[in-house]
Amino acid sequence: MLSVKNLFVYYGIIKAIKGISFFIKEHEIVTIIGSNGAGKTSTLKAIVNQVRSKGDVIFCNSNISKTPTYKIIQRGIALVPEGRHIFVNLSTEENLKIGAYHNGKNFHMLKDKMYALFPRLKERAKQMAGTMSGGEQQMLAIARALMGEPKLLILDEPSLGLAPKVIGELFAIIKNLKNEGITVLLVEQNAFLALEIAHRAYVLENGKITLEDKAQTLLNNKDIKKLYLGA
Repeated sequence: MLSVKNLFVYYGIIKAIKGISFFIKEHEIVTIIGSNGAGKTSTLKAIVNQVRSKGDVIFCNSNISKTPTYKIIQRGIALVPEGRHIFVNLSTEENLKIGAYHNGKNFHMLKDKMYALFPRLKERAKQMAGTMSGGEQQMLAIARALMGEPKLLILDEPSLGLAPKVIGELFAIIKNLKNEGITVLLVEQNAFLALEIAHRAYVLENGKITLEDKAQTLLNNKDIKKLYLGA
């Protein structure tokens, strides 16, 4: 579904990503793990053309590396950024409506689907998003992205700042998204959780991919355990 080839990302003269390549198959959950500053968020932003980059991003057999971000979204990629970036002065339902901006004719059907997936959002339908808990806001951010019916959902640090119980609920939902026909690319600070639900994983260090394997294999890798799993 997605193939990234020889990707470089630049911030001025600084080279944040140094020629990485990776791929994602349809219906997979793939995770990128790495320490802070490794370049994980820069990689995600490059896929949707939000940062200056060089290289090829092939999505569903089309090169989208020069495609404007809004057209990439229309083609079927949705990014849930770190920090959620919901519209705090709008209600839950209004946020969902914005998520369906190019898919408006299906709004009510998709809204009901999101409420089934995230029952708590239905209870908060008319509530201002800024008054909801962090976990509810993250659920809303994911639901808003899903309103566009993406083929590929990209999640950047979805567990950041959330309570353990909420994180468990959220990751159960993410794991089940493949049953909805959605492919997931996950960047997550909690490497253990990410590797538990992913099919495959890439390790990113200083802008380079240093390791790739099945997620379960990396869970048992002694170096990964030492560096990222606290064992």
